[in-house]
Amino acid sequence: MHRPLVITEDHALLDDLVRIAAAAGAQLDVAHVPAHARPYWNLAPLIVVGADQADAVAAASPPARDQILLVTRDPDDPDTWRKCVTVGAQSVVTLPGDERHLVERLADAMEPDPRSGALICVLGGRGGAGASVLSACLALRASGDHLRTLLVDADPLGGGIDALLGHEEAPGARWGDLVAREGRISSSALQAALPSFGDLAVLSFHRGEVGAIPAQAMRSVLEAGRRGFDLIVADLPRHLDPAAIEALTRAKTTLVVATADVRGILSAGQVLGEARKHTSDLRAVLRPGVLDDDIATGSLGIPAAGTLPDQPRLTATLNRGELPRLGPRTVLGALCSSLLRDLVPAA
Repeated sequence: MHRPLVITEDHALLDDLVRIAAAAGAQLDVAHVPAHARPYWNLAPLIVVGADQADAVAAASPPARDQILLVTRDPDDPDTWRKCVTVGAQSVVTLPGDERHLVERLADAMEPDPRSGALICVLGGRGGAGASVLSACLALRASGDHLRTLLVDADPLGGGIDALLGHEEAPGARWGDLVAREGRISSSALQAALPSFGDLAVLSFHRGEVGAIPAQAMRSVLEAGRRGFDLIVADLPRHLDPAAIEALTRAKTTLVVATADVRGILSAGQVLGEARKHTSDLRAVLRPGVLDDDIATGSLGIPAAGTLPDQPRLTATLNRGELPRLGPRTVLGALCSSLLRDLVPAA
């Protein structure tokens, strides 16, 4: 894998950049003059040009490209933005103030096979509506279609979505392990740490006492998921905590599972009232009830995404630690495939 390139003759600045790169888990290729940079120019995922070499780089007329930063330690230099334009940089990084931003840019540059995963959130309109089952089945169906999928259990009191999948004993990190860390998480480190089954990685909770997920921890996981996965499915609690709100604000679509009866629709309406404060694309997945589907979705005021029929054998299957069949000819499999086609074009 190619490394970020630094072009500078300022040894003090280079020392700072080497230290910052180490914090990002990156090693650097270094050129003290533009001529030494030629072999790396088109290959480096990111180029950092010291302000001391900006004019020399411009004079060498290298091919235009993106992912170039101009770095300076003098925020008051009136010539900085001229140098930025001259060298073809996309932005200026001023040290030490922008150090954290540079760490993130270097870390992003070292991510293998970057992706741009879509986040789908799933909310239950009331307890027992089937949101966790739908979340798990969506993730299973997507991974079965060879989409690299991350299933995130965001409900500390939900009993563990890994148990729903029959994998509660699988080795790997849980929320408690990630909450203890601060700052950015690389997508490759996240994938390596979590329990994985083929193209599906699962983030759930340890058994026993669990605490709330800090919003910053959720943000770091979702950002890593976006970079490293094709799809992230988040099973959210009905009572929205800061972590759930963090997920909702990033969601491409949120599915609300509602039962088509009076109390189910009233309860789902209350959940929607809170969810609408944080996200815009909300769609209903209906469970059968006494109300007509059109009346139920009309009462909720959001479009219908599909129907999740009752399946008497599903609970027994899950309680045995077995996974439901999600083939295209099964009702549940057909629903998940339809949702994925609508929400994730690559599916």
